[in-house]
Amino acid sequence: MTAFRVALVQMTSSRSVDGNIAAMDALVREAAAGGAVYVQTPETTGIMDEDPKRLFETLAFEDGDRVLAHARGLAKELGIHLHLGSLAIKVGDGTKAANRAFVIAPTGEILARYDKIHLFDVQLADGQVYRESARYVAGDRAVTVDLPWGRLGLSVCYDLRFPHLFRSLCRDGGATMLAIPAAFTRPTGEAHWTVLMRARAIENGAWVMAAAQAGVHENGRETFGHSLIVDPWGRVVAEAGIEPGVIFADVDPDLSTTMRGRVPALVHDRPFELAPAAGEGTP
Repeated sequence: MTAFRVALVQMTSSRSVDGNIAAMDALVREAAAGGAVYVQTPETTGIMDEDPKRLFETLAFEDGDRVLAHARGLAKELGIHLHLGSLAIKVGDGTKAANRAFVIAPTGEILARYDKIHLFDVQLADGQVYRESARYVAGDRAVTVDLPWGRLGLSVCYDLRFPHLFRSLCRDGGATMLAIPAAFTRPTGEAHWTVLMRARAIENGAWVMAAAQAGVHENGRETFGHSLIVDPWGRVVAEAGIEPGVIFADVDPDLSTTMRGRVPALVHDRPFELAPAAGEGTP
């Protein structure tokens, strides 16, 4: 299969949905003009707001979300596969949201939805506290989607730290490409972003595509940027800086098969049991 052009859109999303739609629109158009047929945006493309009350006054259910509606029209107009890294979408009685990714076909049809499984509930060393579970409901299904160039495994941000998810997407789900759109904090990004992205690519012999939020947001949160495209051998083939923009790479689907032939870890994967700790239960 011939290579296809991928573009990752890097954004600094704000509390303004209209502003974020305008920024997304301009960058996606730039990506399509550059020849990209698959375009990915970062996590929480539609809004970045840490204030729960204000956030939920702005959010909508899926069928009323303006960002999703605009993205569907944009994909159809430009004739591209447009992957919204995630949107905050009201679910249930509207008091919680899903952190939901959407893959949109060139027809404007939604091909796949994925709700972020692993929620970021942590206190960082610099004192920053994040409690995604206060606002979001965790997903419980791993999702793949067939694109014209191969099968794509979906994830969002903090999922990156759970390698068994990506193993399942590739070994059991048949994915040859992995999407990891994110809004990584600057401290964790500086320490772990690139090495973990490369590890997920190497472990699974898969392409990794990770569009990121970047810069200082209205609430003072700083995200790392450095959107990445990594090939199945772990080589970084495209990387953004810390400003909004677009990066491109020509992705060869056959390279995954080649690299998996060199290191066939997926077919060598074996089930095992964990033995009791040595000395456990002895007098």
